[in-house]
Amino acid sequence: MSKTNNSSSTPHSDSPDFVPFSLPAISEEEKDAVLRVLDSGWLTTGKEALAFEQEFADFVGDTPQDSSHKPMGELKALAVNSATSGLQLAYQACGVGLDWMENDFLSGLIGDRKTYSNAGKILTTPYTFVSTATAACHLGGGIVYADVEKDGYNIDPVQVERRLSEDRDIRAVVPVHIAGLPCNMEEICAIAAKYNVPVVEDAAHAFPSKTTKGYAGTLGDIGVYSFYATKTITTAEGGMVCTKNSEYHKIMATMRMHGIDRPVWNRYTSKKASWEYDVVAPGYKFNLPDVLAAMGRIQLQKADSLFHQRKAIARQYNRAFENYDFLQLPPDGEGNAWHLYIIRIVPEKLSISRDEFSQKLQEQGLGISMHFIPHFRLSYLKNHFQLDASDYPNAQKRYETSLTLPFWPGMTQGMVQKVIDTVINLGRKYYVC
Repeated sequence: MSKTNNSSSTPHSDSPDFVPFSLPAISEEEKDAVLRVLDSGWLTTGKEALAFEQEFADFVGDTPQDSSHKPMGELKALAVNSATSGLQLAYQACGVGLDWMENDFLSGLIGDRKTYSNAGKILTTPYTFVSTATAACHLGGGIVYADVEKDGYNIDPVQVERRLSEDRDIRAVVPVHIAGLPCNMEEICAIAAKYNVPVVEDAAHAFPSKTTKGYAGTLGDIGVYSFYATKTITTAEGGMVCTKNSEYHKIMATMRMHGIDRPVWNRYTSKKASWEYDVVAPGYKFNLPDVLAAMGRIQLQKADSLFHQRKAIARQYNRAFENYDFLQLPPDGEGNAWHLYIIRIVPEKLSISRDEFSQKLQEQGLGISMHFIPHFRLSYLKNHFQLDASDYPNAQKRYETSLTLPFWPGMTQGMVQKVIDTVINLGRKYYVC
C-alpha cells in the first residue's frame, strides 16, 4: 500500500451520514415540461415523443467528419417504455422468435426469414443485467454466451468469433458497453459481418459515449439505450432504439404499437385522422408516453453537462485511489460515458472478501451496488441454459472482486470525499502487508 496524493484520510467537515448510490438530476425545467404536458390534455405517445425521437437521432447521429464509418442511411429513433422493450424489438427485427415462421409481415420484409426452422439465438455476455438475455427468452429464442475480456468487463471479440463459428443459429451479436465504456466495436462488427449476423448494441450504459467512429449505439445495426432513473439522462422509465436500416425500423415501429400498420397516435385529436387501421402482427405495448418524453427532451439538452459532471467525479475518484495497491481502478478508454464507477479490490491485499468489504461500506453510510451478478449465477438462466461458471473464468473473477460506488451528477464535494475516505480507511484497516 502506498499513497502519494493529497487526499485526506479523515472525514470531510460537511460529510453526510449517508451517500445514496444514485439520484436523478431533476430541475424545475423538467417539472415545467411535465406540467405542460399534463395541462395539454394529451398524455400518451404524441408530439413530445416524436420530437424526442428526432432530437435524440440528431444527437447520436452526428457522425464525426474524420470517421471512416459509412452509414447506410439516415439514423431513425423509436422511443420505447424501457430498454428491455427495445432489446426485444431489436432481436425480433433480426430474426429471433417463432413469429418469423408464422407471420407474413415479419418474414416478408427481410429476405428468406421463412426458411428458419427454429426461434434462433442471440450471442451476448454473461456480465450484464438480466434483460439483455430475457428479452430473447420472451421471443422463444436461445442464448449463447461469450466470456468478457481478461482485463475488463466487456465481451471478448475472440470469444465472439469462436461462438459464431460453433453455432449457426445465432441471429444477433449483442455487445454490452458495461459502465459506459464502449466495446471493441470495430473488431466485433467485422467478425459479425464475416458470419452475416447483425449487431445489436446494448447501449443502456453508453450515452453519450462518443468515439471517432460515432456514438456507441450507432456503430452496429441497431442500438438500444436506457433512460432509467440512474442513467446519464432519464425519463424515469424509458428507452430509445436507433437504426439506419429501414427494414428493421419498420418492423420495430409496427411491433412497438400492437402490430398496427400505421401511426395512430393522433386519431382522437385530429379532424383528419381516420379510425381505420389494420393489425398485421401480434405486437406489443412498448411506446413511451409524452409525459415522460417531455422530461427526456429537457434532459437531452443537459446531456453533455451531466456527462462532464460524471467525468469530473471519476477523475477525483481515480486520483484518490490510484496509489493504493488493494484497489484496481475501472477500465477507461475512448468514448467512456462513465455511467458507473466500478472498482475492484485485490483479494490478496486484504484480509476480508469483496462481500465483507461491501457490507462494511454500507454500514458506514455508502449506498453501494454490484454490477453485475453474472447470468451463470442466476437460477433461471443457469438452469435453463445449463451454464457453468468455469466456462466464463474472466466474468467470474470480475464478479468476485468488483463493487460499484456512489456516482451521480449533483454529488456534493462532501459526498465525494466521504466515499473516498471510507473506501481508503477501510482498505487500510484490513490491509495485508
